[in-house]
Amino acid sequence: MVQFHIVPKVFQLHMLFVFLALLWDLAYADPPYKNCSDTGNYAVTSPFQNNLNNILHSLSSNASISKFYNTSTGNDTDRVYGLYMCLDYVTNESCHDCITTASHDMLKLCPSTTEAVVWEEICQLRYSKKSFFGILDVTGNIPLDNKKNNSQPELFKSIVNVTLNALAYRAAFKLSANMYATGEAAFQDKTIYALVQCTRDLSAKDCNLCLQSATADILRVYYYSVGARLLSRSCFLRYEFYSFYGGTPNSPGSSQVGGIQMKLWMIVVVTAVSACLVIVLLGSYVYHRMMNKNGKKKILEHGIIQNIGSSSNLHFHHQHFQGRYKSKSQEFPYFNLASLQAATNNFGDSNKLGQGGFGPVYKGILSDGKEVAIKRLSCYSEQGSEEFTNEVLLIMKLQHKNLVRLLGFCIDGEEKLLVYEFMPNSSLDVVLFDPRNHAQLNWSRRLNIITGIARGILYLHEDSRLRIIHRDLKASNVLLDYEMNPKISDFGMARIFAGNEGATNTTTIVGTYGYMAPEYAMGGIYSIKSDVFSFGVLLLEIISGKRNAGFHQSKRASSLLAYAWKLWNEGKALELMDPLLIDSFNRDEFLRYVQIGLLCVQEDASDRPTMSAVVVMLKSETVSLSPPERPAFSMGRFTDNNETDPDCLSVSGLSISNIRPR
Repeated sequence: MVQFHIVPKVFQLHMLFVFLALLWDLAYADPPYKNCSDTGNYAVTSPFQNNLNNILHSLSSNASISKFYNTSTGNDTDRVYGLYMCLDYVTNESCHDCITTASHDMLKLCPSTTEAVVWEEICQLRYSKKSFFGILDVTGNIPLDNKKNNSQPELFKSIVNVTLNALAYRAAFKLSANMYATGEAAFQDKTIYALVQCTRDLSAKDCNLCLQSATADILRVYYYSVGARLLSRSCFLRYEFYSFYGGTPNSPGSSQVGGIQMKLWMIVVVTAVSACLVIVLLGSYVYHRMMNKNGKKKILEHGIIQNIGSSSNLHFHHQHFQGRYKSKSQEFPYFNLASLQAATNNFGDSNKLGQGGFGPVYKGILSDGKEVAIKRLSCYSEQGSEEFTNEVLLIMKLQHKNLVRLLGFCIDGEEKLLVYEFMPNSSLDVVLFDPRNHAQLNWSRRLNIITGIARGILYLHEDSRLRIIHRDLKASNVLLDYEMNPKISDFGMARIFAGNEGATNTTTIVGTYGYMAPEYAMGGIYSIKSDVFSFGVLLLEIISGKRNAGFHQSKRASSLLAYAWKLWNEGKALELMDPLLIDSFNRDEFLRYVQIGLLCVQEDASDRPTMSAVVVMLKSETVSLSPPERPAFSMGRFTDNNETDPDCLSVSGLSISNIRPR
């Protein structure tokens, strides 16, 4: 694990040297850059200032886990809306440091203004007294240039224009859920490196418009410069003759002599030395991360599963894991089997919380009095072992307030167990669908649960170190803490996407009837839009208090989705509401949530919004919603590739959970 941290540090050091070597040619003013609006001022010690301080603190705190975040606080005229965006290639740690710096700079550069935006080297921070979420704004764009000119400005302008327009299209419509793209283009004997990025609250159309406008602005003024950047409230672009966003930069190339030649020589030397160090340390890291010397290896690095071998090679041995992870016990403690047996009364029935597709879940009390939930793989099929492996490796790398927290694990012979934080209010299905319990869920609590689930899935799709498709999002896999805050659990069926992979397929359909997207259930095709479909089903269940699975028993429609669609088209969507919400719901808000749910369950996956768009829809009443298309009513056929021994429960293609309070 030491090498895992050293490699990025060496690479960052290498990039620092290269940056210093190139600094001679750069003529950008030092950041921060500002745009302080003249829309008005706030008084010192006013409620607006207090709300602004709270917003800046909230944005800075979230920057350690996400590269984009927007929120608001306060009421009426004192309400403050805030947003930040970090460039997608930076680490979460660098993002946090940048937003913290921007927060301090903002108060100094734009004192007492009710609207401002500040750009640092790798991030931007914005606040306003008016809601601007999801609204394209290209006013006040700031172009900056590298003062060194190129020898063929018209040819250069043409190449940059084509490159930036292509990247704008990719960022907005094609490859990036983060609305981010980079690319290279040849110019004479050099390489042009370019980057574009939009704030994720924009629609794809507005993102493309913002970047098109930014491209036009920068090339109108600085087409003769060898490098430039455009600062906008809604997007960012930059191009240079060196790889400013990572990788091994090409030297800027120059026919000049003296200092320039010395600088080029420095770049060559620094690049060669640091590249050798990177290769040596990366090789050491890969060597020590190998799990099996005879089979194919499973290596997780920078968000990509490089190779998954056969399930038989994924068997873990007690001594191997204990020795490997005991030294990191403070972060991911290794529990011995005896301590977990004692905590659960030897996995007695009186401690059993429920039974899921993975196996039984037990309540345990550790020796220090801490309550935990212990998930036990109940039989040792190859598929079960693989999913256990997947869940351990996934959850170790995930940190978000709306994901269940893994406290530790145990591997001992055939026993494989995961130890989680204890959720006293059980799972969402237990509370939502139980006539005795669901009165606890008033309208505001349901909105909080919906928003929390959306943010958790958004983190999995876009903001975590890995790009993860959950594949089994359902009410029983959402746990509730002491304050009824939702936490998504059960990553045994999750799959990681590499790079810009959009969709893939599988011959083994796993999931839960009623929540599976039609293209996945019928053709095995899954993508981030599969989770969006499941979220839409879950949203409609939460606001209606009705299960989608089993709804066919009703004479009104064949499914909850069909019923919601029927009422929506008849202008009777309020009839979908859980009767218990009559005294606490907001009419317009309810109708908006019905529409969002229907947008998420549209039959064509390409018509469904991304989770980043869903989060914006849920948070902002000013974002206009498109009319939904007909949802998918049929879930298709399901397969089960395992013949299950009645005495041994294994994970099958179709998952049905029955969880009691935990």
